[in-house]
Amino acid sequence: MKIFRNPDVMWREEDELKKQAYEGLERGDDVEDVGTSVLFVEGNMLSLNVLGTEIWKRCEGRTIDEIVSELADIFEVDKKTLKNDVSGFLDELKDKGYIYYEN
Repeated sequence: MKIFRNPDVMWREEDELKKQAYEGLERGDDVEDVGTSVLFVEGNMLSLNVLGTEIWKRCEGRTIDEIVSELADIFEVDKKTLKNDVSGFLDELKDKGYIYYEN
């Protein structure tokens, strides 16, 4: 299944916070709570951390395995753990209407 962003969702990356998050990752800091992008749809707003942002940016016709493969090159996490995190996050986005799946 290919994953797509809902075209009704507006989003933006927070450049300064993104820079801080990546600098923190390089130092080995925990940057899970640093919001690097914001999604808006139907009056709802969702702030994404650096991993969530990178997943979101890849929701343009890729499969979960393709997303995990690309992210494994960026983040130092084993692929099984990464796939579980990506799958759970995508399920949450789908439940909230931010993404959809197509064959």
